[in-house]
Amino acid sequence: MLHLDTGNTGFMILCTSLVMLMTPGLAFFYGGLVGRKNVLAIMIQSFVSMGWTTVIWYLYGYSLCFSGDWHGVIGNFHYAFLRGINLSTPSPNETIPAFVFIAYQMMFAIITPALISGAFTNRVTFKAYMLFLTGWLTFVYFPFVHMVWGGGFLQQWGVKDFAGGIVVHNIAGVAALASVIYVGKRRVQDRGPHSIPLVALGTGLLWFGWYGFNAGSEMRVDSVTATAFLNTDVAASFAAVSWLLVAWLNEKKPKLLGLLTGAVAGLATVTPAAGYVSPTTAVIIGIVSGVVCYYAVEMKNKLQWDDALDVWGVHGVGGFLGIVMLGIFANKEFNPEGANGLLYGDPVFLLKQVTAVVFSSVWAFAFTYAMLRIIDAFTPVKVSEASEEIGLDESLHGEHAYEQLTDEDVVHKLVESVRH
Repeated sequence: MLHLDTGNTGFMILCTSLVMLMTPGLAFFYGGLVGRKNVLAIMIQSFVSMGWTTVIWYLYGYSLCFSGDWHGVIGNFHYAFLRGINLSTPSPNETIPAFVFIAYQMMFAIITPALISGAFTNRVTFKAYMLFLTGWLTFVYFPFVHMVWGGGFLQQWGVKDFAGGIVVHNIAGVAALASVIYVGKRRVQDRGPHSIPLVALGTGLLWFGWYGFNAGSEMRVDSVTATAFLNTDVAASFAAVSWLLVAWLNEKKPKLLGLLTGAVAGLATVTPAAGYVSPTTAVIIGIVSGVVCYYAVEMKNKLQWDDALDVWGVHGVGGFLGIVMLGIFANKEFNPEGANGLLYGDPVFLLKQVTAVVFSSVWAFAFTYAMLRIIDAFTPVKVSEASEEIGLDESLHGEHAYEQLTDEDVVHKLVESVRH
């Protein structure tokens, strides 16, 4: 029964709006990292998720996540088309209407598959991406939402994931790796990042939205909400500085791009732990994520995986790391409804966390790889070499992010500059 609390409801509407802003932020972040000929192609993959994922969420996504239970793995179609949900239907937190919870969870569903798109940038046809978006949500994302948050077997077993270490970052990052291995390398060398200021804008929007992502996952306004909010910023800041320093030592110059990437790594890593650990633990998580994710990206480069925008190194490794570190540092003093980790007397909790994140990694990799093979049987997944050469903005979408200069235009501009 709904016991409406206007404070909690207003807060959750605000958090939903913040998480919504993260997807355009991701579009800017990824858009700045690619070359000038592929900006719109990568940005549309984020923005189209805002539209198409909402359609799927309304049709059957919310229902598969949060209604019924089939062997602890997936829900049923009881809430398909949001039928039977009205003004007095409560959410899992009875002080918030179901409609607010539906909208909040929908924003998570929108950004998660969009994260993967950074891995296979400049290589995948739009038709294949739309099929991938649909299949991946249905067979990877929705099951893990149900298993971890919707009453499924991982939740029943005692696995904790405050805001999406498994449900968002780990499965998206591992899916990115599977996609890269399946699709292969870019044939044409990309000249990105073409706009680091655009990456900085995207990082700012992501960081800002992440407060809604993590603090909002408490589903009410209390002391745990405040802890999650603080931990989010602390981990991001320490990770940004750690990545900057490690990169500075290795590359001899302090680079803005490293600072920005480090912040996102810290945000991804603290996500599962934000509402279950102390601010001091958030410091440790930040430092460890900045260093480990940096070297994960370095390892990827040595192995020559063409994960264009480091989705695996930042989100896959960050999500994995966050779940494991939660198993070590979880502390009921900071959330009585949480758990005690290894350092606070419960090694079994760490074992559960490690088992769950290994399971999610295997599932996400296998299903993603298989899905791409199936899609390829119906429509080509990879664009042609000619399409890569021209750039996907022109070849797939017939649009340009920037003014296109012909050789005559360049000569004319040179002549004009000499005259003046």
